[in-house]
Amino acid sequence: MIIMGLDPGTARVGWGVIKETPTGPKAIAYGIIETKKEKPDDERLIDIQQAVSTLLSKYKPDNVAIESLFFATNATTAMSVGQARGVLLLTCSLKKITTFSYSPLEVKRCITGDGKADKKQVQYMVTRQLHLTKTPEPDDVADALAIALTHAFSYRMKQKLV
Repeated sequence: MIIMGLDPGTARVGWGVIKETPTGPKAIAYGIIETKKEKPDDERLIDIQQAVSTLLSKYKPDNVAIESLFFATNATTAMSVGQARGVLLLTCSLKKITTFSYSPLEVKRCITGDGKADKKQVQYMVTRQLHLTKTPEPDDVADALAIALTHAFSYRMKQKLV
């Protein structure tokens, strides 16, 4: 199974693609989609949609895991992240790819064992679990890989329970 993880944002969308293998998950590719802040929001969302559509066509994931919204103290940030998340969900839906959502707490708990883990702990565990030689940066990329890993682990557990 191929899983893509997406960490939504308007300025940056982290993405990571992993593959389930008999010996555990392996990273296929990962990176960041960055939009230009001088562009209007609607154009930034189009840029995100086009980039994610291209990635979905290239890697053909079976599932996409997307970080769910959490309510931050900054309502403006929450709104823009929500808009980007909506674009990601729509793009996957148009390509007939099933999406799954995981909260930041669920991801941190799954990856590090601690729902209050910091960014460095998540980056460290993603690097270890995927046997990477270098820590994925910026942290949006590590978060996207962590989201994909969370789905891989959750999916595996659900299969064992069925």
